[in-house]
Amino acid sequence: MFKKKPTVQEQLRENDRTMRKTQRDLTRDRGQLEKEEKRIEMEIKKAAKQGNKQAATVLAKQLVAIRKQQTKSYSVGSKISAIGNQQKLMHSNMKMAGAMATTTKTMQQMNTVMDPQKTAKMMQEFERENMKMGMSEDMINDTLDDILGESGDEEESDAVVSQVLDEIGIEITGKMVHAPAAPSKGLGETSKSRVTDDDIERQLAALKDL
Repeated sequence: MFKKKPTVQEQLRENDRTMRKTQRDLTRDRGQLEKEEKRIEMEIKKAAKQGNKQAATVLAKQLVAIRKQQTKSYSVGSKISAIGNQQKLMHSNMKMAGAMATTTKTMQQMNTVMDPQKTAKMMQEFERENMKMGMSEDMINDTLDDILGESGDEEESDAVVSQVLDEIGIEITGKMVHAPAAPSKGLGETSKSRVTDDDIERQLAALKDL
């Protein structure tokens, strides 16, 4: 009375154990029938050699019965295998149905909590604020370009570059105009002599102190 009712999973496992045991029993029985079949075949040959037709006939009937029993055993085994496969398929379908039921319940809860109109309004506000931020960034960049891009900046940059090149021994208006095509040879030459690495390091250090 107080025994707990087994779950579907437990019932499936129990059925699977029962069917496996039945298949093992059928296999063992077929092995015994095959041995008996061979023994009877030998007895029939022996009776035939002795000319005992009556004994050979009786043994032949036994052989037919054994072979029929073997056929039935194979048929039963095949049906048990089919039942097992069908049971596994049903179990798989039950799992899939359970998963779909859980997913449906979760979706219903989400639809109950989520307000579509509120969500759409929130997305529109986000898009509007994002556009405002982009416009503000463009305005700031344009303003910075106007402030930093004064007309004298280019001339001032050219003057600084010229000063640096002059200090490391390169003449823009003189030597670089007549320098060879390969830039690696023109950068290290002056109008009188080659500038050493120590001179360049000393002049660069002096620039850092400015």
